[in-house]
Amino acid sequence: MSWNLSPKIDDILKKGADFRGISRDDATELMHLDLHTRETYALMQTANQMSREQFKSKGENHFHIGVNIEPCPLNCSFCSLAEQAGIFTEEIEFSLEDILEWAKIGEEYHADALNIMTSGSYAFSKLLDMGEELSKAVSVPLVANTRDITHKEGEKLVEAGFVGAYHAVRLGEGTDTPLRVHKRIQTIQVIKDVGLHWMNCVEPVGPEHAIEEIVDRMFLARQYEATYSGVMRRVNFPGSPMQKYSMITELEMAKMVAVSRLVMGDGPWAHCTQEPHAASLMAGANLFFPEVGSNPRDGAEQIAGGRGKSIQSTQQIHREMGWDPGLPSNCFSR
Repeated sequence: MSWNLSPKIDDILKKGADFRGISRDDATELMHLDLHTRETYALMQTANQMSREQFKSKGENHFHIGVNIEPCPLNCSFCSLAEQAGIFTEEIEFSLEDILEWAKIGEEYHADALNIMTSGSYAFSKLLDMGEELSKAVSVPLVANTRDITHKEGEKLVEAGFVGAYHAVRLGEGTDTPLRVHKRIQTIQVIKDVGLHWMNCVEPVGPEHAIEEIVDRMFLARQYEATYSGVMRRVNFPGSPMQKYSMITELEMAKMVAVSRLVMGDGPWAHCTQEPHAASLMAGANLFFPEVGSNPRDGAEQIAGGRGKSIQSTQQIHREMGWDPGLPSNCFSR
């Protein structure tokens, strides 16, 4: 079957399909494609084929555990934990027993990693202690999701049993957050320097973000050789100041997932999407984040009672779309 694509788009997709990566101009061209066109669905099919070949049909599930809630003084505009959001007015810290129980559920259901998330001012020493306890209790790889860190702190994460760290230069960094792009990039370099896997996502994407900024974040992931990247949309919590911008759809996110996949070329070991949905599994994504505990997208104290999906649910979505969550993880084999 001939797609009858424009010669320019056909050439970009052929370069992408060969795992050579594509240029910024190419990625920008793809981002400008209208959603319901042959070119867009050819783009998604190309990304889908690449990931199924490179990731050997493995469906990854990295089990997110949010360990605490606080009215966070950083006040990132898109975060439900922000003090200015007024949703959470007291500090809540889930017990070590809760964390261990959730970790064992992840292990029981063959999670490929445990993503341990803390708020911006959570004590780093507590995260280290938690890593040591989790390392003794379960055999699932540990990924830290915490604030900016120094080299010494990165080395301590390794000593505590962590093998990876999730860290992103968010869209709107320095405007919607009080943090600075250069500092976030410094932490990425720290993560790489100390031997941790750097985990990344282009996030939190909303209609307010310029295509050039989104593409820039995609190429940052390629430049610093993220173990995985992908796309997460901004989700508006109740009363969010970002509600005026609405949200992108899952289908729009799937198109961006596909563009990001072509940008990453032969580099990644997985490709993520958040929140879990089927469309992006046809556009190059294979990695989901089932969730328990706290999360900055929700107004509930425990996301398992709100927006979060269980690992059983995310694995079922994988199976429905022809991905096998039972295969060994690709992410920690290098």
